Amino acid sequence: MSMARPTQDQNKAWLDGIRTVKHWPKHGVMFKDITPLFQNPAYFKSMIDTLKQRYEPMKPDVIAGIDARGFMLGAALAQAMGLGFVPIRKAGKLPFETIKEDYALEYGQASIEIHIDALKAGDKVLLVDDLMATGGTMLAAVRLIKRLEAEVLEACAIIDLRDLGGSALLCDQAVSVFSLLAIDSGDDTH
Repeated sequence: MSMARPTQDQNKAWLDGIRTVKHWPKHGVMFKDITPLFQNPAYFKSMIDTLKQRYEPMKPDVIAGIDARGFMLGAALAQAMGLGFVPIRKAGKLPFETIKEDYALEYGQASIEIHIDALKAGDKVLLVDDLMATGGTMLAAVRLIKRLEAEVLEACAIIDLRDLGGSALLCDQAVSVFSLLAIDSGDDTH
């Protein structure tokens, strides 16, 4: 089975579409802003098309996206693939009964939640977020999915900040990972 990979031209275009915001949300963080990628219809479509081509052969049952930028990518991909979408939200944002996981992230502490009926036992879930940094958010989402007795097919992001080790942490926990782009967190060339 062939797994779609971005072309060199796509990589360059997408990298050019990432804006680095220095010292946000706190001093010392080089925030990778992907909103320009969503604002450009050609970039957005090419990202969704590449991910759709990669994941259709895996036959996921549902796509789960992490609050909040994971919603944009995940919902668009779910629609393109004819699948349902499950939001994994910051604590206190879902209206029905939830389960919660706490985690550390690259600039603080947080919690995420999922509805208790969002997944069925045995569901094959594609987990989507905008980026992998330290891996804390993704790993907490993986734990939520597993607590509902579903299976994580792969954790997917637009960007892997490879020097922060999140993708390696996920791999150490036997979670397959994929990103459209891999860059270093301190790279401020875009």
